[in-house]
Order: sequence, then C-alpha cells, then structure tokens
Amino acid sequence: MQVIEIVQPGGPEVLRLGDRPLPQAGAGEALIRVFAAGINRPDVLQRKGGYAPPPGASDIPGLEVAGVVEGGDLAGSGFKPGDAVCALVAGGAYAQFCVAPLGQMLPVPRGLTFAEAAALPETHFTVWSNVFDRAHLAPGESLLVQGGTSGIGVAAIQIAAALGSTVFATAGSDEKCRACEALGARRGINYRSEDFVAVVRELSARRGVDVILDMVAGDYLPREIECLADDGRLAIIALLGGTKAMLDLNALLRRRLTVTGSTLRPRSVAFKSAIARQLRDRVWPLIEVGRVKPMLYKTFALAEAASAHALMESSQHIGKIVLGVADRAATQP
Repeated sequence: MQVIEIVQPGGPEVLRLGDRPLPQAGAGEALIRVFAAGINRPDVLQRKGGYAPPPGASDIPGLEVAGVVEGGDLAGSGFKPGDAVCALVAGGAYAQFCVAPLGQMLPVPRGLTFAEAAALPETHFTVWSNVFDRAHLAPGESLLVQGGTSGIGVAAIQIAAALGSTVFATAGSDEKCRACEALGARRGINYRSEDFVAVVRELSARRGVDVILDMVAGDYLPREIECLADDGRLAIIALLGGTKAMLDLNALLRRRLTVTGSTLRPRSVAFKSAIARQLRDRVWPLIEVGRVKPMLYKTFALAEAASAHALMESSQHIGKIVLGVADRAATQP
C-alpha cells in the first residue's frame, strides 16, 4: 500500500510517499480501506520530532480515517465488511489501509462524504472528553473556545451550542470571528485587536464563563483565570503559546476554580471506546439532522501531504484539512 512516511524530523518537505505492507488486524481490531484521513496539529508535532507515537502504534502519521471495513476480528462488533466507518486511531491514517480498534470506530453519519467523516473523530473525541467529561459543561452554562476556527474549535462551538450552552470564541481575524458566529458562537472575539477578558466579562455581566477550552496556554493562563466565573473550569489541550505560565493560586482557591489538562492519543482503547459510545448517542444524531456539521477547508491528495501540513502551519484555514486517499473521498457511502 502507499503511505506517507516521515523520513526525518523537520518541515513539511520530510513527508514522503512510500510503500509498506498492509497492516494486520489483531484481536478486537478491524482493517479499514482508507478513503480519507484528517490532518491535525499533533501530526505536525510528530513530523517535527516532538510527539512520538505511543508504544505499539504505527509510525505513519495520522489520527483519524474514514473508509470501508475490509475485515478483521468483527464477531459481535456490529460491523461487517463493506460498512462505511470513521475511526480514531493512534497512528497510521496517512495510508491506503489502516487498522483501528473496534470500539473507536463509528458509522459514517448519514448524508456525509468520506472526506467529511474523516474530519470528525480526532476533533469530536477531544472536544467531548475535555469539554463535557472533564470540564462538565452543562446546558445553560457558558463556554469560551480559544481558536474557534481550528478543527477542534469548529467542533466545540457547534456541539456546545447545539446542547444548550452559550459560546464565545477567539480567532485571529474579523473574517474568522464571523465564521465562529455563523457556527453558533454568540460572539467571535478578534484576539489581535480585542481583549478577550474584557469582552467576555462585559457580555456576561462581569460574571465570566463556566468553561474555557484552551489550545494556547502560556501567558493566556492568568488572563483565563480572570475570565472564569466562580466554580469555573479551564481545560488545556495544547500548548501553542508555551509550556510555562504564572498562576494566581489565591484566585484558584478563593473562587473554587479547576485547571485540568489532558492528551488523548496515549489513552487506552477502553477509555476512547467510552467516548465513542457517548458521541454515537449524543452527537451523531445532531450531525445527521444538520445541527453539527463538519467544515472542510481543503482536501489534498495523499501525495500532497506536505502541502497540507504547510497550510495547517500557516493557520489560514477555517475548519478541517483532509487528505483524500482514494477517489471515493468526496462521495457518500
């Protein structure tokens, strides 16, 4: 099969088309013929040498796929050969075939193309795990999403709004702020020209927000503490702004705040399978009626993975970047 390999740590140019044997599905796994694969920031970190695959995972980059089941240990799983699925994987997505744990597979939602379905797993698993499981966002509460037009941001805005929360989102241009609002945010905040703390406090009658989903960290942390309501929760999922920050522990104690962080890739199959079940019950019905929609910015061919990574690093995109691995990427099942 054709795959994208990282020939050495470095820039997008180190992504090269190569040939590998087909992977073999083990116990509790399925072999998927891949039609599309999503691009995510962790892929960029892995390419640069900063995010190694977990033990036993493929060294081929890519964390989410959509395609059809070819075979595997399917007994009792509810899946059969030929089923259209999308899946979260710990690596191996930039390839014509990929192995996925059965519990991390979901059916392609009705009405979506394979490319759109490939844009779902990494972002939706991450949002559900952090915003709803860890930070316990509830209907009627408010959420601030840092980086609202990223793949994760697009998912977080839509899911939270559809489930009854008021959403604010930051973005780097007025165009991106309007895109956030079109997705369901009450207000997009241009972090280049506005103070998100002041805007959120004004719009919340100085109360602040209940939950913040943070992909920046660094010097954002003390400002986010100001932005939280009493009993607020801050969920950190990436460190684009740096790994060090000053934290006012007095505010943390006095206002009963929670700061939490997580990475999803190294978690167990059982942990990820539990998230998959919640997504199928709570979010997949919203996708199938159009209340939550994948937002594709651009699709590249598998051999153009380097260009896809360059676009990702430019931060010009709104929504998801996807690799079309086969001609059927743009088709519905």
